[in-house]
Amino acid sequence: MTDEFSNLLKQDKIPVLEEFYTIQGEGFNSGKAAYFVRLGGCDLACRWCDSKESWVPRLDQFVKITDIIERVRQTTADTIVVTGGEPLIYNFNRFTELSRKAGITTMIETSGAHEFSGVWDWICVSPKKQMPPLPEFYQLANELKVVVFDETDLEWAEKCSQKVSGRCELYLQPEWSQFKRTGDLVVDYVKKNPKWKVSVQMHKFLRIP
Repeated sequence: MTDEFSNLLKQDKIPVLEEFYTIQGEGFNSGKAAYFVRLGGCDLACRWCDSKESWVPRLDQFVKITDIIERVRQTTADTIVVTGGEPLIYNFNRFTELSRKAGITTMIETSGAHEFSGVWDWICVSPKKQMPPLPEFYQLANELKVVVFDETDLEWAEKCSQKVSGRCELYLQPEWSQFKRTGDLVVDYVKKNPKWKVSVQMHKFLRIP
């Protein structure tokens, strides 16, 4: 990380690729209205990633945390969802502190591959084989959501599910670019293994931004 990036982070700024008020389209909280903050920066390089533009943050993307929260307060949103990229490249202690003081519910989607920070009302861990979650994330997770591209991802999902707590919700999500094949694969698997639920990207079907 360059000195310029480090200085911006010390100023309570984070690199935001996009932010918008929408409907959560995946996993346990599907259908819930929420203000999304998608961060720039990711070192996972998933082959099926649909937001590759988030991989490398730019200096001009850095935004004050207080400005983000103020924009949330100008909507009717009561929840922030932080996603990426990989959010926990950055420290979220200050972000969640200010959000919660403003009465905003905090949620995050993370791979769990980086140091945990922040105080979150909901933690969705979406583990990646190339950079597995740190051990503590399995117990912190409210939701385990595994994106399924092929059969090996089902094996990976089972390994991860053995490490989470009994309160964790388990989801398999068909990879979007191969939805016909992956959708059939996931549906068949969940019918045989009903501890899992199917997560679909509802926002793409409904064309919700």
